[in-house]
Amino acid sequence: MAQLEELTVTPTCLLLDLDGTLVDSADGITASVAATLTVIGVPVPDTDTLRSFVGPPMYLTFREVLGLDEPTAERALRLYRADYAERGALNSRVYDGVPSLLEMLAAGGFPMGVATSKVEDQAERITEHHGLTTHLTTVCGTSDAAGRATKRDVIRECLQRMQEQGVDVSRPLMVGDRGYDVLSAAAEGIPAVRVLWGYGTPHESVSAHATVDSPQALARLLMPSGRPEDLLSRALS
Repeated sequence: MAQLEELTVTPTCLLLDLDGTLVDSADGITASVAATLTVIGVPVPDTDTLRSFVGPPMYLTFREVLGLDEPTAERALRLYRADYAERGALNSRVYDGVPSLLEMLAAGGFPMGVATSKVEDQAERITEHHGLTTHLTTVCGTSDAAGRATKRDVIRECLQRMQEQGVDVSRPLMVGDRGYDVLSAAAEGIPAVRVLWGYGTPHESVSAHATVDSPQALARLLMPSGRPEDLLSRALS
């Protein structure tokens, strides 16, 4: 697997996944999924299967992982969103090292936007609750009203918003924990780094340009040579 420094260009902006990358949100998501399945009369699966719901679009996971038919999956999605908004969204925590990582990357000149499969209003709520918005250009998620249903849709919208704010989006880089992030970015011609502290499994790294096992390692990977060493140590302290 190639390392980021082997790419011929430095990214001009970063697209950051939310669940499993910036925020450990598994407890809230899986609790709301379990509550939803109980209401619709579907057996709650094992823990590993529940964790597979974290990251990809929820409707697709209801369909593809549990095999729900379309009407049942749509009902499950409505119930899940209601439960998650009421009880699950703020049952999350920021990963250790992420606030310092964002501070360092911003100081290093990397414009950043969140690109998540989570519904946008909840993504905004979570990033604001955890104080992550200071260094973010935008928080972009899925939206029924806007017709954004896939990660590719979200990536395109995120880049458009960043460009409208004067960001150079000619060489974006996706950072996420799931193969869905990596493959969606690749479909848009965008390289991706997969973080290993989230919810993915080893095979999900296959198409990634690099993997990193900590926010500190991601910082070192992204910082080109010649950056002041004290910037890195101060931000990560």
